[in-house]
Amino acid sequence: MGEQISSLYWRPMETNGHRKVRRKDNYVQENGDTSQSNAGDELDPWTAWAYRPRTISMLLIGACFLIWVSGVLDPESSASGDLVTSVKRGVWAMIAVFLAYCLLQAPSTVLIRPHPAIWRLVHGMAVVYLVALTFLLFQKRDDARQFMKFLHPDLGVELPERSYGADCRIYLPENPKSRFKNVYETLFDEFVVAHIVGWWGKAILIRNQPLLWVLSIGFELMELTFRHMLPNFNECWWDSIILDILICNWFGIWAGMHTVRYFDGKTYKWVGLSRQPNIIGKVKRTLGQFTPAQWDKDEWHPLLGPWRFIQVLTLCIVFMTVELNTFFLKFCLWIPPRNPLIVYRLILWWLIAIPTIREYNSYLQDRTPVKKVGAFCWLSVAICIIELLICIKFGHGLYPKPMPLWMVTFWMSAGVALVLFLIVWSWQLHRSLGRKRR
Repeated sequence: MGEQISSLYWRPMETNGHRKVRRKDNYVQENGDTSQSNAGDELDPWTAWAYRPRTISMLLIGACFLIWVSGVLDPESSASGDLVTSVKRGVWAMIAVFLAYCLLQAPSTVLIRPHPAIWRLVHGMAVVYLVALTFLLFQKRDDARQFMKFLHPDLGVELPERSYGADCRIYLPENPKSRFKNVYETLFDEFVVAHIVGWWGKAILIRNQPLLWVLSIGFELMELTFRHMLPNFNECWWDSIILDILICNWFGIWAGMHTVRYFDGKTYKWVGLSRQPNIIGKVKRTLGQFTPAQWDKDEWHPLLGPWRFIQVLTLCIVFMTVELNTFFLKFCLWIPPRNPLIVYRLILWWLIAIPTIREYNSYLQDRTPVKKVGAFCWLSVAICIIELLICIKFGHGLYPKPMPLWMVTFWMSAGVALVLFLIVWSWQLHRSLGRKRR
């Protein structure tokens, strides 16, 4: 992309809900395409084709593809005798058509790299996931479990949950082959890599180390809170404190914050592909297209005031709820940890979270009296709520053990303390503002 592409900067959402994308002297349309009059002047000659609208061409190509795969011209030979196969093909075709529409015509997001169309596609995938969850919410638990077989043939079978806290001894003298068997099994579990990669990704998203540590310790408290419901949360003390918080989470946060500092310290002045002097420069510029056009510094400031504290706390609650939903959905729908559906969901959530965090931080920094959250913020909260409702509905009768009384007392006391803290803070702030007015 040319140097002019990197000069794009995005304004927060206007009061009418539309986003403006400004250049120095001209505008970019909502779908990311430049105006025809000066597209050749603004874009690099080698890559200008990728930013020219081809909606009619893609429509005709898509129509031809549908004619071929649906058997419009020869329905007898293309008809499948299996009703289930025909329905599955129809559903996948329906999803593909919707995603193609989003790719070409949906409004662009706050992100422009590697191409605005990529994030329009992610927006469409988020909508499809939300609609699929809504459908699943209206099913019975057993029917939903059997329905998962249509997504993966290995699903629909009850799986035993692994408990990590059955034996918390570090040293096993009675096992001569492996006296540190418990440590080895926990250390080489698939969740260790997931912890490190997950916290690296969260650090890149949030870009605030104290807030990341709040999330890290907060999720360990969530595991302790719900360990009576999920055996998977029943961890040993050394697993939860040392392995999770002090090793895996710390290393992920450390690596993520180093990545943030690397991008924060770069000078963002992009030169077009055609202006690179040699093949090495062209390769670097091509790979650079998959990095941010510019690096925004997120300013959360949770201690700015009571309302800002609640807004940042809401972000933390949504983050932890999404993580908890992973384990509860896996438990209720009989999805094993190594099933690819778990990985697909986590990747989709990470892609959704990238523009969501940008939109939410812009929302917090916007000083206009009338404002609304962006589309990805709305979708993220909606998906989180539907996932939570599925966990609640399908979880009836699966958790016979009640929450311990000390845990109920702890969270009630924490809730009361939080409310009192916010009331006292608001009262002191009101007094100080009254004194200044006098």
